Amino acid sequence: MPFKAISSFLIIVFQVFAVNSLIAQTDTISSKKIQADYTKKGFEFSTPDRKYVFHIESRFQFRFSTPNNQNPITFDDFSTDNKTGFNINRARLKIGGNAYQTWLKYNVQYDLAKGRLLDFRVMIERWEFFKIQIGQFKTHFGRERYISSGKQQMMDRSIINRPFTLDMQQGIEFYGRVFPETLADLTYHMAVLTGTGLGASTNDDNHLMYIGRLQWNMFGRELKMSGSDIDFHEKPTGLLAFAASTNRGSYTRFSSSGGGQLEGFDNTESSQFRTNQALFETAFKYRGFSWQQEAHFKEINDYVSNSATTMTGFYLQAGYFLSNIIDFVPKPLEVAGVFANYNPDVNIKNNLQKEYGLAFNWFFPEHRNKLTMEFTRFSYDYMDNSGQNEWRFRLQWDISF
Repeated sequence: MPFKAISSFLIIVFQVFAVNSLIAQTDTISSKKIQADYTKKGFEFSTPDRKYVFHIESRFQFRFSTPNNQNPITFDDFSTDNKTGFNINRARLKIGGNAYQTWLKYNVQYDLAKGRLLDFRVMIERWEFFKIQIGQFKTHFGRERYISSGKQQMMDRSIINRPFTLDMQQGIEFYGRVFPETLADLTYHMAVLTGTGLGASTNDDNHLMYIGRLQWNMFGRELKMSGSDIDFHEKPTGLLAFAASTNRGSYTRFSSSGGGQLEGFDNTESSQFRTNQALFETAFKYRGFSWQQEAHFKEINDYVSNSATTMTGFYLQAGYFLSNIIDFVPKPLEVAGVFANYNPDVNIKNNLQKEYGLAFNWFFPEHRNKLTMEFTRFSYDYMDNSGQNEWRFRLQWDISF
């Protein structure tokens, strides 16, 4: 039996076991029957006292793209054969809830299409000012990567996500919110991680990855990690955040496939690279308008070649429900745009990669059932004044249930 089939079967077995365990717990806690409901997190089963909650959700992305689906990475990608077509871009299964206490939570996310475990963590959230999570999880570094692919404003993350994301890691994170609803309202995250990416069972050396993020909730209100102002904030809500990380190991980039290398880097020894990163971020939502932005700095020190590379990048993104000012525009329709700029090496002149994107989102019930049409233009320049340009069109239906 193929690995993916075995994995899918184990997930189904786990679902049945979890529900049966919850029912058993209900019998010992209360004579009342288990409560079942359908929520924004999918199907939910819970005990009357809410000490045991189990929810399960599936999500699928069906996509048409031309001439290609993926962002170009190098000049050679512009000359590859066109691959127009339909595909299931994502197929996810999410399981979560709490056990024993309302503040002892768990979360599991499984990639059905590629047969891999993405998220597996336990959270202790008894106090708002101090919380802990442990396991494998998406790091709190940049807003663009942390927002779920099912709650994005654009169809995909910008071109700067690939070189700067820290993605999913294994370890422990401390986080919380202090001075809520005041001018000093702050949210913080501090993580100590293995630093080898998703799916790694061991560290590649004795070094760990360290991440810190400090976020100022400037209006005394915390902004959720989601794109588009579908909640139509009646009060302005925004944030200003700084984040930094350091890691020494074998990898120069991370993705949902684990650790890897950026272009121009080859790994020959463990602990070969020291990578330091910094981030400045803003986000804002008010009455149908949404804004988010990130500026990144990354330095990679190669101890084998005794060289250092510095790269920078940023993106600007905004969206608006035009029905607020134009009567004939349907209320479910949002228009959004993004501009991204990436410099793979600041020491090389005219070495820029740019992305211009325009998206139209039609929300049926919010992000859980959404249709997106997107036009994107990529413009890559190099030091010899050569350049490549390409247009892309994509259409996607994202549905969760």
